[in-house]
Amino acid sequence: MAKAKAKAAPPWYKRLNDFDVAQLFSKKRRPGEARTIFVNRDLPPDAYDHKGRLLPKHVFATSQVITSKYTVVTFLPRNLLEQFRRIANIFFAGIAILQFFPRFSTISPGLVVLPLIVVLLITALKDGYEDIQRHRSDRRVNHSSTLVLAGGDYKNANGTELKSKTFVRGLAAVANKARIRRRKRKVDPETAISDEQEEKEVPRQPDNAVVVPAPAPDSNASAASTTPNNSQAGVEDEDNYDPESGEPYWKETIWEDVRVGDFVKIMNDEPFPADIVICATSEDENVAYVETKNLDGETNLKSRHAVEELSHLRTARVCGDPHNAFTIETERPTENMYRLAAAVETSAGKHPIDLVTVLLRGTVLRNTKWVIGVVMFTGVDTKIVMNAGGTPSKRSRVERQMNPQVFVNLALLAIMAVVCAIVESILEHKGSGRGDYWFIGDDRSGDNPNINGLITFGNALITFQNVVPISLYISIEAVRTIQAAFIYFDFDMFYQKTDTPATARSWNLSDDLGQIEYVFSDKTGTLTQNVMIFRQCSVGGRHYKGDEDQHQGIIDAGHSVEPSGVSSTMPHGRDTSQAEEYPMQPVEKVDLSEGVLAHFKDAALDADLRDAASSTSEHARMLNGFFTCIALCHSALASVDPKTSAISYKAQSPDEAALVQAAADVGFVFLGREREILRMQSPFSPGEVQEWELLEMLDFTSARKRMSVVVRKMDEEGRIVLFTKGADNVIFERLAPGKEDLKNLTEGHLEDFANDGLRTLCLAYKIISAEEYESWGARYHEATVAIDDREAKVEAVADELERDLRLLGASAIEDRLQDGVPEAIAELKRAGIKVWVATGDKLETAIAIGYSTNLIAKDSNLIVVRDGKPYGQNRSTYDQLRDAVEQFFPSDGILEDEAVAPHEIDEEEQQQPTRPPSRRSVSSGGYSHIIGDNNGERPGGFILVIDGGSLGHVQEEEFTKALLLGLSTRCEAVVCCRVSPLQKALMVRLVKEGLKAITLAIGDGANDVSMIQAADIGVGIIGEEGLQAVNSSDYAIAQFRFLTRLLFVHGHWSYYRNGNMIVNFFYKNIVCIAVLFWFQIYCQWSTTYVFDYTYLLFWNVFWTIAPVIAIGLFDRLIDDDILVAIPELYHYGRERSWFGTKLFAFFMFDAVWQSAVIFFLLLYTFDSTSARHDGYQVGMYEFSTVMVISAVMVASAFNGFNTHAWTWWVVFAVSLGPVLIWAFLGIYSLISPGWFWTYSYGNAYFLFRAAYFWFGIPLAFVIALLPRYVFKATKTIFFPDDLDVLRAVRKYQPNRDILNDPLIGGHWNNLYHVQYQSQHSVDALSPRSPRSPAPPRHSQRSLAGSRTDMATGLRSSTRTGFGFDTEEGGYASRRMATNLSERRLREIRARDGQGEAKEGFLRRQIRKRTPGQSQ
Repeated sequence: MAKAKAKAAPPWYKRLNDFDVAQLFSKKRRPGEARTIFVNRDLPPDAYDHKGRLLPKHVFATSQVITSKYTVVTFLPRNLLEQFRRIANIFFAGIAILQFFPRFSTISPGLVVLPLIVVLLITALKDGYEDIQRHRSDRRVNHSSTLVLAGGDYKNANGTELKSKTFVRGLAAVANKARIRRRKRKVDPETAISDEQEEKEVPRQPDNAVVVPAPAPDSNASAASTTPNNSQAGVEDEDNYDPESGEPYWKETIWEDVRVGDFVKIMNDEPFPADIVICATSEDENVAYVETKNLDGETNLKSRHAVEELSHLRTARVCGDPHNAFTIETERPTENMYRLAAAVETSAGKHPIDLVTVLLRGTVLRNTKWVIGVVMFTGVDTKIVMNAGGTPSKRSRVERQMNPQVFVNLALLAIMAVVCAIVESILEHKGSGRGDYWFIGDDRSGDNPNINGLITFGNALITFQNVVPISLYISIEAVRTIQAAFIYFDFDMFYQKTDTPATARSWNLSDDLGQIEYVFSDKTGTLTQNVMIFRQCSVGGRHYKGDEDQHQGIIDAGHSVEPSGVSSTMPHGRDTSQAEEYPMQPVEKVDLSEGVLAHFKDAALDADLRDAASSTSEHARMLNGFFTCIALCHSALASVDPKTSAISYKAQSPDEAALVQAAADVGFVFLGREREILRMQSPFSPGEVQEWELLEMLDFTSARKRMSVVVRKMDEEGRIVLFTKGADNVIFERLAPGKEDLKNLTEGHLEDFANDGLRTLCLAYKIISAEEYESWGARYHEATVAIDDREAKVEAVADELERDLRLLGASAIEDRLQDGVPEAIAELKRAGIKVWVATGDKLETAIAIGYSTNLIAKDSNLIVVRDGKPYGQNRSTYDQLRDAVEQFFPSDGILEDEAVAPHEIDEEEQQQPTRPPSRRSVSSGGYSHIIGDNNGERPGGFILVIDGGSLGHVQEEEFTKALLLGLSTRCEAVVCCRVSPLQKALMVRLVKEGLKAITLAIGDGANDVSMIQAADIGVGIIGEEGLQAVNSSDYAIAQFRFLTRLLFVHGHWSYYRNGNMIVNFFYKNIVCIAVLFWFQIYCQWSTTYVFDYTYLLFWNVFWTIAPVIAIGLFDRLIDDDILVAIPELYHYGRERSWFGTKLFAFFMFDAVWQSAVIFFLLLYTFDSTSARHDGYQVGMYEFSTVMVISAVMVASAFNGFNTHAWTWWVVFAVSLGPVLIWAFLGIYSLISPGWFWTYSYGNAYFLFRAAYFWFGIPLAFVIALLPRYVFKATKTIFFPDDLDVLRAVRKYQPNRDILNDPLIGGHWNNLYHVQYQSQHSVDALSPRSPRSPAPPRHSQRSLAGSRTDMATGLRSSTRTGFGFDTEEGGYASRRMATNLSERRLREIRARDGQGEAKEGFLRRQIRKRTPGQSQ
């Protein structure tokens, strides 16, 4: 199922490796309790203890949110603990401490500890710089401003915790005080700003505050302000408020000073600083529209409404009136984004509060002038912060893998020290070797061979300490820092449109970029631009593709245009001093709506409309019906700009806005609605405004897949028409018999739309007689007020009317992707990286984006797991996953794994029915509208689609979690829909911990922060949703498409460079230390240095440091253009080819071999006839100098052998060590004892005259490097891999077109096309490569998007998804439906003469028609 599990590590090592330093410094907050918030009243006596202090349950969290890790107090201890998680640092500290004892001292103890201090200091400075950036980001957020009620007799009695003093905050306070003192010396004392005002950075009150005060205190204003239905009551009079009057007013306050129980006023387009209960809004019936994409990623607006019992709190004075006292009781703070239990208690009793009456932090107010509310949760208690999690301390896989290698070297060091200690003690007991100089002083009293053995052990640790080089960590930090600079200065990842470079915010994770196995991506703002374009349409069988200039002018579009068919001389006849939401006269200009990128223009359509305006042909009627349906079947709002006199639309989703915008662009301009009256202008009646009466709205739901309106044209005929738009299969199956030609033409156009990656809708209509409507309307009304099974009854009655429809045509909308997204995802899939998309959008929207981004191929097999229940219940998540495995992967042995076996459940649960797998085909119903007839037998591989509810049960059930992992590894991709921010993070951890895979998460909004922090690598998109994701990320880029270069080039190079540098670093130190160890055989194991200590001291400073640094900075396996052109080469990184225990052991063997050759060859060479010309025996430091020179030359050359890109920098680095040591030899041997004592005085005089010196060095050099040279030559010539071949081609044929060469790049492209046609495996490639010809185009009938709904077992087929996305069951839609039902109730009463009692009963039922409204 998953990768084979490695041998389990010891428990103590696992605990040490998993230890989280943050736990020691994170404030342990007690679990939140249910709270009572007191508004306009004092706290009760029982809120205090016997000393008069507030009880903890009445002290709430501050609104301050901190994502930084350190403070001034915790920086030093926390950073040191994090650094000493490295075993090597503990070792270095121990060795440094040991040398402070005189018996073990080699040089000055201060010099010994200096390298360790440098390593710790450099790392601390880097970590501190990164955290300062987080502090600055926190400050920007916490110092955002909002309006809070203040002044008068109003006070907030609720308790609040003290704010934290963060690092930057403390420095800023000092800087502010200094600035204030300087300013006081320069300004007039009368105008000087107080210290307190300056430090708070809040505008002064009242003369510099943003004040929206209360009206004059008269009885009329008071009466008006307490009228719930008057949306502007008292607000206009606030401009005349005098701040000196002592009345409450709206004071501008920074976010971190907002408290629980505060009244706040939020203006349009402002974010919410806390979780707020709505009291009143500027709109009719107290509706507010909010954008929630920071929470759930959905782009459509959500509607919220005020608590009816608080709707009179519309002004500052009324909010601060002590008579308006109430309490709010809430459950404890929870991270559940879709549930809230609370109530408000007023003098009239208790009233429920749910999420429909609450505004959550992280959302933004849209299309609403203002909202007044009461703060309920602040700071860490808000839902978005509870879903975010803390800032993690991340370490790369290479760094984690280094710890075992350091353990191996430490074990080797321990073995060498123990051997030296034991053997030396034994030999001393036997008296062996007495008379040698290392036994001087052994006859002193107190000299004990046993104690000497322990001392030898300590000396051996110091002598061989370079087995674990401290300079390695300095070098790694330096190399990673420069690699971060390479990313920053990469012009190919620079986004010129916004002048934004790619940025590495964490410098220690670059090598993980080359080992990514799973990419988790957000949708909105990351893959898509959150804008729509109406591209094409099919009307009456005629295809309108849009003009080319529309496509070419998309970026520059944005100004209003005259709608087709509207006379430019048409009179306005209205006042444009302010925006009009319901213009009564025709308009001349149509402006771009929010979320729509361009106007739709088609010359052929314009000509047909001009001809149709004076024609009664069939096509003219089709055109009129098609665009009238678009203009009326929606819930958008219209408004006119007072400056440009252009109309624009505000819709709950960009999809809906694009449709209404397109209709307006061709002349069918929706002018707005006034309750149930819809107004529009049409080229078929120029100069007039058509009025339609909205009779019923049959809202969109995920089950219905369609939206309908029943309207009556307000003219003499009074025709009643049903307009419907929805998914193609849902509309086609409801069409009246006949007109097969039109259906076939439209279906062909739908295939073209789908093949172009567009989202489609079908439109139809039906003429309804008055009698039929009256009969149906009575049944529909009864269904809407039914007590039992209301939803099913409403659906059944609605379905009765939506039959025998007449097809009008189809529309095609492009959900505009970020530039290069399909190509980028195709390349990621070619690289073998699994892509998971996590979004808060609905299932259909997520699937549609999957098709358009190349994540889902047109012939893919979709496995849909939705609406899962806990194990043991019908349609449980486990049962759906198990059925999918049994149907599609029966021979993979997934279910044989013990980990997926469910636990035992009680008999009552076992008796509940479990749905057996079903493979029947259907033509309608439920979620089966895009399922293929032969799902599971197509060549496109498998895609798993799972919703948030099912994922919740996956997290709760370990066996279900294991089953999901087994199934997901067999799928090309996974799409997770309707997931919360916390579920995104849990999903990342599921793969990260369950598969031990390297994960990357990429997003651009606050709802992606937890996912970004949970992944090994977090990438933030610098987009339109703010900088929350970027501030929490490890890397920041401007576009999703830059991710491929970040991984394929910088990740590839960094992983190879760092891995190669580390093993070469260990190698070169083992060469040196092994030479010292071999000498112990000949020095009684006394830990004596064979060569001058100065050479050892400079080994990692001058002699051998440059080549390994050059490897880390300048080496590259292959050029960047080849890595980008052939993403398949990324598999070397995914398979961890360039760093691991096997490679480490291979290099250690090389080091031992080379050290043995150097030592024994030169030792026995100089042990023969004397090398001196005077015949005297050579001294130890003479022949050992030859050893150290040979070792430096061999190590430098060996590092050069392992370098593939020989640039001048590499040549310089490889040559530097040998040149320096030769120069040092000549200079150092000239230092006479009169200057200071050395063991090497005169060495050059003897060595340069000795033949052994000149012949011994090259002989040792050749013999030592010969095995590595033969191995590399044999592999490159006889067993080349892809990289060897490509390097050879680039070297010998630099002008060859590698990308398109049929034997190289073309081979990969051809292989890709073959796999696209026939591969079933999990590595099946995506349908288009960005740099290769498109694969053969297939008919949608032969490559239909296939889907199996595991919740029902249903299977059928359709296109790539339909373009309709709106809030289901939103308050705005419920309000419109309620208005219509109340109007019908009045009609029933007038017709039947029913009494007030029955009307009251029915009215109460109407208000409960949507179950979630009053929960």
